Amino acid sequence: MMNETRNFPPRFLFLARLGVFCLFCALLIFTGCKAQTGTVMKKGDKGLSGSHKAGQEIFKPLVEEAVGRLLARETQRSVGYNGQYGYGAPGMPTGPKRICFVEVENRTAEELGDNLEMLYEMIDTAIGRGDQYITISRRYVQAAIRQERFRMDDLFVPANQRKLLRILEQQNQPFEYLLFAKIVSGTTVDNKNYQRDYNLSLELININTGDGLKESHDLSKAYNVTLGAKIRNR
Repeated sequence: MMNETRNFPPRFLFLARLGVFCLFCALLIFTGCKAQTGTVMKKGDKGLSGSHKAGQEIFKPLVEEAVGRLLARETQRSVGYNGQYGYGAPGMPTGPKRICFVEVENRTAEELGDNLEMLYEMIDTAIGRGDQYITISRRYVQAAIRQERFRMDDLFVPANQRKLLRILEQQNQPFEYLLFAKIVSGTTVDNKNYQRDYNLSLELININTGDGLKESHDLSKAYNVTLGAKIRNR
């Protein structure tokens, strides 16, 4: 029995090869999309904007603005004391004013995770950029708070403030101010799309005078699900 050889038209062979090539490319794209990649970002590169919750695009400007306003107001107010209280007063040490930064309280609708720790560090760093204020070590503060089992609200009581000061003075970590930070959010829903308004508030208490200052900053972010909202908010 003779073998029958079948000749395919050139056009058919071309289409078959093209189909195989397209299938191969599709497989590469599909597997490539599933694989995670990483890129080292350089200074000045535009950062990512979180698609489901706040990130550095929200936290960084909140911190810079709120801290700047708070310390500027306290510096201006301190000039009026003429050295009557705290550092700079007769018999008191000179140098930067010392702040006991207690914690950042999260009252947003989001679980901030490691961003909460990052937020603390950003505030702490922003305070120390000038030469008028410094924060005492967080490790000393946390150890003293654990020792006395203080909650945040407990430290608004003057007697508890003095108790915390005595403990930290024994560790050579005196301070003049207590600082509390809180981040909150409010959500406005438009069908499947929503806007979240973020507010970072900072409250600074001078434990020598009992005077307090509060400053805050707001930022809003749109989270777009529908195509119309994505186009409108680009």
